Amino acid sequence: MGLLSKKDAQLITDPLTDNNPVTIQVLGICSALAITAELEASLVMAISVLFVLSIGNVVISLMRNIIPSKIRIIVQLIVVAALVIVVDLVLKAFAYELSKTLSVFVGLIITNCIIMGRFEAFALANGPWKAFLDGIGNSLGYGVILIIVGFFRELLGSGTLFGIPVLGDPIAKTGLYSIGYENNGFIIMPPMALIVLGIIIWIQRSRNEALIEEH
Repeated sequence: MGLLSKKDAQLITDPLTDNNPVTIQVLGICSALAITAELEASLVMAISVLFVLSIGNVVISLMRNIIPSKIRIIVQLIVVAALVIVVDLVLKAFAYELSKTLSVFVGLIITNCIIMGRFEAFALANGPWKAFLDGIGNSLGYGVILIIVGFFRELLGSGTLFGIPVLGDPIAKTGLYSIGYENNGFIIMPPMALIVLGIIIWIQRSRNEALIEEH
């Protein structure tokens, strides 16, 4: 297994497959619906959550023996809020237009159920290395779903990927005909994110019937 034992590797691989935080645990749905109309925004949100969850898990794990149980939620919120502020400042410094697109949703990472759930369920009970791997695995599982949904919504909704036309040039009228891709505005509306996500869940569970019985 190289640098990782089998159990350590599972901390990364399980959330990518049969224990995905979005499709199986049904967490982090709000951002999956709100910011996946563009692939770039989906990717940046995925990277942001990767940073916040992996580093946050390590910090909470290091502090787990000194955090009074009565205020552990407050401490967790302070840790995640500090990391989210870092993410927000970096976006405003290097990707200002994108930071405006994500706007309030970056701040809402603070209340992302995946992050608080991993702090509470895993980081408080495990060492920093395992907590780091758990953070990487769950954030990757979350990010993969965001990127898949964002890919199909932007491709079919705008005919572009990362803002670059890939299904032909924007509609160019030539006589009675049109060349290029006719935008499907419906798919970039928030309800379609739920439908795309539902299709992903259906495909995942149709390939593994055990998930149907368990959930």
